[in-house]
Amino acid sequence: MIYKIGLITCTFLIFIQVQAQETNPAKQFWDTLQCHCNNAYEGTLVKPKEDNVFGGKKLIMHVRYCSDTVIKIPFFAGGDKSRTWILTYENDRISLKHDHRHRDGTEDEINFYGGTATNKGKSNIQFFPADAHTQKIIPGAATNVWWITIDETTFTYNLQRLGTDRVFKVVMDLKTPISTPDAPWGWKD
Repeated sequence: MIYKIGLITCTFLIFIQVQAQETNPAKQFWDTLQCHCNNAYEGTLVKPKEDNVFGGKKLIMHVRYCSDTVIKIPFFAGGDKSRTWILTYENDRISLKHDHRHRDGTEDEINFYGGTATNKGKSNIQFFPADAHTQKIIPGAATNVWWITIDETTFTYNLQRLGTDRVFKVVMDLKTPISTPDAPWGWKD
C-alpha cells in the first residue's frame, strides 16, 4: 500500500515498478491514483461548457478513502456533495461505480451505476463501459462509456454516451492540492 507520501516519492516508486515490469497497466494506474490518497484538488468543466448542474460551480475531488482494493473519491459541484466515485481493483481489473446520496445521507434512487474495465487498460487511462446494472436502472445509459486518465499534472473524468451527443469531461489540477473539504453527504468523520 502507498498512502500519503510525497508525490515525488510516489512517482519514483511507480517508475521503479514500470522499469521492473512487475505490474500490469491496471495496477500501475491504481498505484498512481493511490499516491493522491487524502488529497483534494480543484478542477474545471471542459465539456459541456453550459451544463446546468456543473457549469460555473467550484468543482472539487477528494481522494478520501483508500485501501488495497477500494478508492473512494467524493466529487463536489459547488455546495452539492451528493456524488462519490468508487473505484475497485480486483483480478487485475478496475471498476467504477457512482454513489449518489441525498443531503440526509440516504441513497438516491439511481445509484451504484458504472462499469468494469474489459481489459487491463493502460497505466494512464482506464475505460469503463456500462454494466448490466446500469442498463437496468438507466436504460438510456446502456451505451455509456466512462474513462479516467491520470498523469503527473491532471486527473480527468470523462463520459460519452455512444450514439448520442452526450459528452462530459472534468479536468482536475493535481499540481496544487487544496484544503480537504468537509465530508460528503452520508459520510461521518
